[in-house]
Amino acid sequence: QVQLVESGGGLVQAGGSLRLSCVVSGSTFSIYDMGWYRQAPGKQRELVAYIASSGGTTYTESVKNRFTISRDNRKNTAYLQMNSLKPEDTAVYYCHAEHVALRSRYDYWGEGTQVTVSS
Repeated sequence: QVQLVESGGGLVQAGGSLRLSCVVSGSTFSIYDMGWYRQAPGKQRELVAYIASSGGTTYTESVKNRFTISRDNRKNTAYLQMNSLKPEDTAVYYCHAEHVALRSRYDYWGEGTQVTVSS
């Protein structure tokens, strides 16, 4: 059974930094494309950053040049380094793993970690 466990959330002042981690167990981490999503109260879940199994990355416009997604296949872990945090970054952050093979799609979610940025 594939499990994703996030950590690293917390309360930080505006302008501060946090690093989120997502440890994947139960499968071969390197085959998965990894994403960090967030959901603020009353809003839809949105993709924040994405890193393919090949290492290519994409970011939503609002976090470009502030957030960095990375992965360490030896540690089965994906990271989201968040710098220059703003109050509007406050949300629950979720880790997502996806793998498409032949005609099957496999995707898994973590339970989320709260990030709160105070002004």
